[in-house]
Amino acid sequence: MFQVLCIFIPLIAALFMPFFFKKVRSIHTGWFVLVVPIFLASYYATFIPITSKGDSVIAQLHWIPSLGISFVSYLDGLSLLFSILITGIGALVVLYSIFYLNRTKEQLHNFYIYLLMFMSAMLGVVQSDNMMTLYLFWELTSISSFLLIGYWFNRDKSRFGALKSMMITVAGGMLMLGGFVLLALMGDTFSIRELIAQAPELAANDLFVLALILILLGAFTKSAQFPFYIWLPDAMEAPTPVSAYLHSATMVKAGIYLVARFTPIFAQSEVWIWLVAGIGLLTLFWGSFFAVKQTDLKGILAFSTVSQLGLIMSLLGVGAIAFHVEGAADSAFKYATFAAIFHLINHATFKGSLFMIAGIVDHETGTRDIRKLGGLMSIMPVSFTVALIGSFSMAGIPPFNGFLSKEMFLTAMLSIAEFDLFNFATWGILFPIIAWIASVFTFIYSLYFVFRTFTGKGNIAQLPHKPHEAPMGMLISPVILAVLVVGIFFIPNIVADLFIKPAVIAIQPFLYTHPEQVDIHISAWHGVNTELLMTLGIFAIGFVLFLTLSKWQKIYNAFPAKLTLNNLYDFIIYELSGNWMYRLSSSYMTGSNRRYLGLMFGAFSLIVIGTLFSKDAFYVTFEGASPVHLHQVILIIVLVIGTITTVFAKSRITSIVALGAVGYTVSLFFVLFKAPDLALTQLVIETISVALFLLAFYHLPKFKKEQERNRFKFGRALVSFAVGAMVTLVALSAHSQKLVPSIAEYYKETVYSLAGGGNIVNVILVDYRGFDTLFEITVLAIAGMAIYGMIKLRLSRKGGKL
Repeated sequence: MFQVLCIFIPLIAALFMPFFFKKVRSIHTGWFVLVVPIFLASYYATFIPITSKGDSVIAQLHWIPSLGISFVSYLDGLSLLFSILITGIGALVVLYSIFYLNRTKEQLHNFYIYLLMFMSAMLGVVQSDNMMTLYLFWELTSISSFLLIGYWFNRDKSRFGALKSMMITVAGGMLMLGGFVLLALMGDTFSIRELIAQAPELAANDLFVLALILILLGAFTKSAQFPFYIWLPDAMEAPTPVSAYLHSATMVKAGIYLVARFTPIFAQSEVWIWLVAGIGLLTLFWGSFFAVKQTDLKGILAFSTVSQLGLIMSLLGVGAIAFHVEGAADSAFKYATFAAIFHLINHATFKGSLFMIAGIVDHETGTRDIRKLGGLMSIMPVSFTVALIGSFSMAGIPPFNGFLSKEMFLTAMLSIAEFDLFNFATWGILFPIIAWIASVFTFIYSLYFVFRTFTGKGNIAQLPHKPHEAPMGMLISPVILAVLVVGIFFIPNIVADLFIKPAVIAIQPFLYTHPEQVDIHISAWHGVNTELLMTLGIFAIGFVLFLTLSKWQKIYNAFPAKLTLNNLYDFIIYELSGNWMYRLSSSYMTGSNRRYLGLMFGAFSLIVIGTLFSKDAFYVTFEGASPVHLHQVILIIVLVIGTITTVFAKSRITSIVALGAVGYTVSLFFVLFKAPDLALTQLVIETISVALFLLAFYHLPKFKKEQERNRFKFGRALVSFAVGAMVTLVALSAHSQKLVPSIAEYYKETVYSLAGGGNIVNVILVDYRGFDTLFEITVLAIAGMAIYGMIKLRLSRKGGKL
């Protein structure tokens, strides 16, 4: 139980943030928040000995058991790794934010409420075994990230970026929900573990590929894969702690987690392999190529994040080939999934530190424009050192952890062409080529980020703020991450045994059952091989292109500004959904209630009548119906005449009298049908209604000339006829096709024996529909008090008494 409750601890802590912010003004609110991720990271660390042996821990809290929906916390190697990243990086981000955000100028309680909400949501995503609760937390990450990105809501770009991220990720989440529903229909369960056990049977279902595509769309939108990456650069308007947390270590990794978690199910299909590997590799190239174009520090990091996420995604796709290759556990494919998890850890360390350094540069110089920066190395030596470590790791240079996972990435890409599977022997040759080219650009933007910012002459005097080294408190978090970048390089196999191998067996349970079976030993030197030659080529060509950057960077100007995905998004959201939809809605949103009612009733009648006849559901029989007598026909004629008179009368007094005649005629029908209580109720209502109309008659304005004649309107007559026909047809069809006995028989049999009453109507109202009647009385009481209040207010203004 406590394991499940830990997911909600950040959310519970968020409730107290306004109190700490308003009542404890002398202490930064972040110090109170810091306790939460530190406690959770420590708690989850206690599970490492369990998951490192290949075991898992499950806890459950029932939510909607009748629908099979529960909060199930499932901690295996994969979910525990993400949980520790979420809480561990979260603790460093909170510590960084304490010194980054001014407690007197910022609404810190809002910031930390959103941050804690996001932390709970991410923990829920990675630990949920139930797909419905996973979706609940998934969308909560979108909502909380929307609030975090738009934290500085007075800035147009912040609001625009927040809206863009939510529109894209929520749309993907809804498609993902469709995939979850299809999976649940196929496997008759919402449990991911149970669906994995049914994977071979699910693959034979006709809905399998559709569910696969829908779930991938959710993953691709959240993890900023091509072409959905466009929200990530605009999300950089968020405060730097948000960027360091959401866009390097957590939110964008949710899509990675989803693909990893569902790989055992969908790797049965070649569609999954091609889409995940292909889109991932395309995203890697696209992000790395356009990162070199950026001039904003966080913009460079945003596109670099896109490229690194593509790298991890492509590795997961290539690793899925192992499900189709005999002896894959002993082949080069074993490196793909291993490298994906390894690089995921490495990326969280070096990218988190780089985002924090970008924030420090902005905080201390007043700008993130790389064209205005330079020469900061001697002024900010600690920041430069951290930036150098993070950038070199991202570039894949030893002795930093990114070099190790990058080498394994190249090994995995080279292994594709070895197998004649799904045409990989033909098209697979493109994978290592594209991977190599993308790695060259990765090398370039890594050097571009650090050297253009910290070396060279610079224009120190022209900066908005006089630069100086950041305070020690702001440097603690990036320094810790930089130490991890270097430390992991020297102790990679300890990290592998504790975190990577348990995660790999969670992703590939059909290949491995125990971490010891993942026979991979990480080392920095494997001799002279193809991967080493590719790496040397990356370094050599990347360095030359970096030195000549000013000569070829102009090629980006050749791309038409209008032919971009951002412009397509703007067209859909603002032109198509905005202007075009506004024009369309203006054509029928005229402000006329009569027009609105006509459209609604007309559409409803068309749908119902069309369904009756298209589905062959209309059937009429008069068996068992009572005969129609002459006096009933006369009453019907009176009813029709009264109704027509009410509509076409040229004076209000005539309409009121005719309307009263209609009501009294209906009460006579109740008498004939032996329902005296209903007849009495109808008589009372009609009498009161007519009296109220007559009382209000004095205050009504006189008819204008154009109102004196109610002209016949064909459209209105058509809608009126359609509504009447619809009600008549439905009533006749329902009466003629009773599938079960009428409930009236039950009332007749039990009204006296069970309810102890003699009047069936009274018993129904008081006993069988007791709550309904109670609520009706409550509504009437509230309305009565409101009327009393308005009358009293009106009299008090006039000086009268009630």
